[in-house]
Amino acid sequence: MRKSLQLQAQMCEEFGACVFDVTLDCEDGAPVGGEHEHAALVVALLSLASEKARVAVRVHPVGHHAFEQDVATIAGNAGRKLCHIMLPKVESVADIVQACKALDAAGADELPVHALIESPAAVHRAFDIAAHPRVQSLSFGLMDFVSAHGGAIPAEAMTLQGQFMHPLVVRAKLEIASACHAHGKVPAHGVVTEFKDTRALSTAARRAAREFGFTRMWSIHPDQIRPILEAFAPSAHEIESASTMILEAAAAQWAPISFEGKLQDRASYRYYWQVLERAHRTGRTLPAEVRGWF
Repeated sequence: MRKSLQLQAQMCEEFGACVFDVTLDCEDGAPVGGEHEHAALVVALLSLASEKARVAVRVHPVGHHAFEQDVATIAGNAGRKLCHIMLPKVESVADIVQACKALDAAGADELPVHALIESPAAVHRAFDIAAHPRVQSLSFGLMDFVSAHGGAIPAEAMTLQGQFMHPLVVRAKLEIASACHAHGKVPAHGVVTEFKDTRALSTAARRAAREFGFTRMWSIHPDQIRPILEAFAPSAHEIESASTMILEAAAAQWAPISFEGKLQDRASYRYYWQVLERAHRTGRTLPAEVRGWF
């Protein structure tokens, strides 16, 4: 956890923006029987985080005996240092409601919730979960999703390549991404466990972004962060083209224009503005003429 926070600070200095969040883990990170001590450690680490840091905490699921203790200890003592709470094993909107009540009781009534979708039942309810006003993002938990099928999905579906091929896994990813986009939320792709294969990771991240509609992705190792940022970032040509178009559109007071032989209007302006936003979030260098907007 300390190394992750240190790396975030270093890359924030390098890029001039916080290009990834750090999620401190209480669900799998806390030893059995040591949940309270682990939560206290998280609070201590949060107290050291800078104002520029974006730090979240994955608490235990709402059905776990340590859930309310996690929320009371962490959100109650360091809620202002958090960018969001990550809630695992979400099965329905009722889980979100219960989590929000606990956050409210801890004095963190404005803290967003990110939900991990990890079962076929949760995928079925993804649109309802994404519609909740406190939910900011949905993440896909691949390994738990496959395990929830009782052996009906082979282990190959948990691999780097297999997760983009098995129909049930592909359907789950598309449902989650679609639910998020329907309600203006952020779809976050799950982890790739083969962290030593950088080229394959880059391919997976690019597919998640370009083919499946995800706008963020989890990493489980520092070596994964830069390839993921690169895969999710617009190309230099896309940035240059979007910048030129937006500048011409602004000069025309956002009226329709002819750009590179094509008619462009406010619908396309929104898209190309989002290209520039994505470039900024992933630490790309923007032309000086548009840099001031960010």
